[in-house]
Amino acid sequence: MRFTSAESRKLHSTRTALASKFIMSAGAEGNDDPWLPGVQVFVRSAPTMPASRFYGPGLGIILQGRKCIELGNETYRCDGSQTILTSTDLPVLTQVTEASPKKPYCAVFLKIDIEAARQLIVELELEGRERQPLGRALASGPVTPELFSALDRLLELRDKPKDVAILGSLIHREILYRLLTSQQGVRLREIVSIGTRSNRTAQAMAWIRQNYKKSVRIEALASMAGMGLSTFHHHFQAMSAMSPLQYQKRLRLHEARRLMMSEFLDTTSAALEVGYESPTQFIREYARLFGQPPRRHIQSLLAK
Repeated sequence: MRFTSAESRKLHSTRTALASKFIMSAGAEGNDDPWLPGVQVFVRSAPTMPASRFYGPGLGIILQGRKCIELGNETYRCDGSQTILTSTDLPVLTQVTEASPKKPYCAVFLKIDIEAARQLIVELELEGRERQPLGRALASGPVTPELFSALDRLLELRDKPKDVAILGSLIHREILYRLLTSQQGVRLREIVSIGTRSNRTAQAMAWIRQNYKKSVRIEALASMAGMGLSTFHHHFQAMSAMSPLQYQKRLRLHEARRLMMSEFLDTTSAALEVGYESPTQFIREYARLFGQPPRRHIQSLLAK
């Protein structure tokens, strides 16, 4: 989508105003309280270290600052000109790269209700339209005046709790409608529509997430998805930028990092807790992903 210079200036002005409002709402540092179900506001006053995250289906909108998202071996560099749409569960590394006390990083994340998306696809008779070639379950797209308008109205509900129950769901539905009818939303439609190969692959991803501590047999996952082994592997790689075993490994390593950071488990205990039989293998794979052995990495993060 291309905008005229006047439209671009107006979008920038609107984005800046929205960032100021959300920063006032969330505070100078940290995450906003869940004042509206399915909405999170993130504010950071300085660049961050790379952090492991698990992105579920949702729409991320950066209003101010910049960040990097690493999916598999791919890096997405994101700023306020883009939205980031995640259509299924993905383990990622994220890092805020541009933020300051005078101009904090500010982003909004809106969780996507998969069942609501399916109902809207049926209502709008979008099933089977514009089938898209295989692609990532994480995609960027342009911001639009309509999206900013909906965000602004959503923010107004912050101080009107009596209106949230009715108007909040309507604005969420409006945003979902605009996503599903956009070029960016073609991939979302394909993944959430029951019976498609993308949907069956997403279900296999969900199974791995729920059972990441167990040994994974790719043949069993392919059978679960109703595909041949090579077809399943191809679809999985296309959607997540990694193989099923790499996906499981990322889940284990991200969870181990959380356990060592939040629950102060030692390296061996964390390795065993997430399903590793060999602490040595865990240390090697952890260092390969995060750049340092577990103990040194966690100590450096806690020191900061």
